[in-house]
Amino acid sequence: MMTKTIVATLLAATSLSHPAQAADVRDIMGSIIASPESVEVLDAKCDTYVEGVEERRSAIIGGTGTATVENTLVPYDEITALINAGLGEFSLYQQVMLTPELRDAGGACAVRLTSLNSEISLSRPIYDRLAAVGTSSADELTQSYLTDTLAAFERAGVALDDEQRARVQEIQDEMAQISTELARNIAEDVRSVKARPEELAGLPQDFIDAHELDEDGMITLTTASTDYQPVMSYASSDELRQRFSVAYTQRAWPQNDAPLARLFELRSELARLLGRPDFATLALEDKMLDTPSKVIELMAETNRVARPVAQRDYEMILEAFRSVEPDAQWLEYWQQGYAQTLAQGMFFSYDPQETRQYFTYNNVRDGVFKLTEDLFGVEIRRWDTPVWNEDVEAFEMLDNGEVIGRFYFDSHPRPGKYTHANMIPIYPGVPGEDVPVGALVQNLPAGDYDTGLMEHGQVETLLHEFGHMIHGMFGGTQHYFGQNFLTVEWDVVEAPSQMLENWVYDYDTLANFARNEEGETIPRELVERMNRVRYFGQGMFEMGQLGLTNTSFEFHRQNVPTDLGVAMRAWYNEYAMVQLPNYTQRQASFGHLDGYSAFYYTYLWSRVVAADLFAQFEAAGIRNRDVANRYRETILAPGGTKPAEEIVRDFLGRDVELDAFREGLEKGLQ
Repeated sequence: MMTKTIVATLLAATSLSHPAQAADVRDIMGSIIASPESVEVLDAKCDTYVEGVEERRSAIIGGTGTATVENTLVPYDEITALINAGLGEFSLYQQVMLTPELRDAGGACAVRLTSLNSEISLSRPIYDRLAAVGTSSADELTQSYLTDTLAAFERAGVALDDEQRARVQEIQDEMAQISTELARNIAEDVRSVKARPEELAGLPQDFIDAHELDEDGMITLTTASTDYQPVMSYASSDELRQRFSVAYTQRAWPQNDAPLARLFELRSELARLLGRPDFATLALEDKMLDTPSKVIELMAETNRVARPVAQRDYEMILEAFRSVEPDAQWLEYWQQGYAQTLAQGMFFSYDPQETRQYFTYNNVRDGVFKLTEDLFGVEIRRWDTPVWNEDVEAFEMLDNGEVIGRFYFDSHPRPGKYTHANMIPIYPGVPGEDVPVGALVQNLPAGDYDTGLMEHGQVETLLHEFGHMIHGMFGGTQHYFGQNFLTVEWDVVEAPSQMLENWVYDYDTLANFARNEEGETIPRELVERMNRVRYFGQGMFEMGQLGLTNTSFEFHRQNVPTDLGVAMRAWYNEYAMVQLPNYTQRQASFGHLDGYSAFYYTYLWSRVVAADLFAQFEAAGIRNRDVANRYRETILAPGGTKPAEEIVRDFLGRDVELDAFREGLEKGLQ
């Protein structure tokens, strides 16, 4: 989000004043319904959003006289705000509400709003009114916003004939229904495996203590990440890890295969209707890397640099695994995490269990907040507001004593809840009126030193996701709702969060919050070992990411495969050093195939951008406030008011280069 000072500077420079109706739009949005008494309460809130959209749609279509910014572009912008806020709010309900009925109501409203959004994007009368708006004397922001808006209509298919537009609408409606079904199946298909007590050998004691024996003398483990990740990293029982891997990689299968196949068919049909050879081509057109050839080039360059590093990593990890399995000829999928932990100890004298004793959720959360305060000069404090579960926390961010954003933390697992980690933008900011609101939905251990220790990777995840929140607070208030941070090109939206991950390897940062049960600060020598081991395995990680990128890409360039699992395993295994075995059905729970469609490469390209951005901090000192302020003002605060290429150039003084990314990977060979 922009600070008031930055907003004032922008408005003065462009002679803009925010539309008076903006506050009315926020009134329609209202606030989160923390404790809905029934599905009908959520349905009524959904109706409020739809009515607000319909009122403005009618006003634009029924407009007479000259189309202007005030009578056409402004109400269209308000439509954008209402749909995006409604999708954010009801996606939150779908992910976190306590009953299946309430979660389904959230999903149903998201489908309804998605369908309405598609109708508007295909409305020839709205497009014609917008195209008639004269902006020759308008400010640069207004001109660029109108240009981008018209381009989005054209990509959506507004120029098609009536029959074709009707078919596009049918496709969009069906795809919205499928998205809800896919997400529900993933969230609700929590599987379990039974383990004998002796099979937990190697796991941290706090993990063992937190899992009581069942009546049959066995221990039940679920596919929640708080169980799965420790077992795959530490359990010495190869048999347990294999059983657990089968359960985890078959979540939402086979129930998600049919809707996934249908989704790919619909996307392919949509691309053909719009005159594109495949959906990947269509999906990339509004990205920073805007053609398939650019993505292919990025993948080829990453493969060239990462493969030799990955091969060295693989050989070392296999050597370490042979210390417990002397006859091993290769690594199986369920052995990789455990073998990598062994290799960290063998070659780097590093034990992740030694590190995790310094990380409990409350301390980590507070440390992330303090880092944010130190870097950007803000204050974070508790926000007294209703929440939907006793575990949920609420906070607000202040700049010079003035609230500039509010957010929720829903950080711990529970049945039926979204199973991964994401930041949900809910309400946009209005300059001088309201601040942006968001929610962080995660699945991290809760509790004290006996039961709630976090892995260092989970610390990194929390900071990563909070990086999205920082972006939302600083870039979520713009003159036009449709130019807030949500409209940054999707393939660079991960870059600010990935850049922040570097701070969890900084001793001065960790020393602020990483303390063990005795109150002792994490030793500097341990942090130095963490940094030595940091790049070990990075080559293999990048090859796995290339496998997922290839899968995402090819599902949207090829004909729909007869067997989705076979296809995913083949595309993934083209790159990954450790092959997916035949039992895996990862496509069924790979939610990015829905949300990111063909552009999972986003994470790869964002790491390239993030490495280039972080190099500026490294050169000046990573806690340098001048660099941090310049980063905030040039990268985060503009939101989507400029193309990402320009935003990054404003900070770097040049275009993005791959040098820093390559250097980071090559550190793995040193």
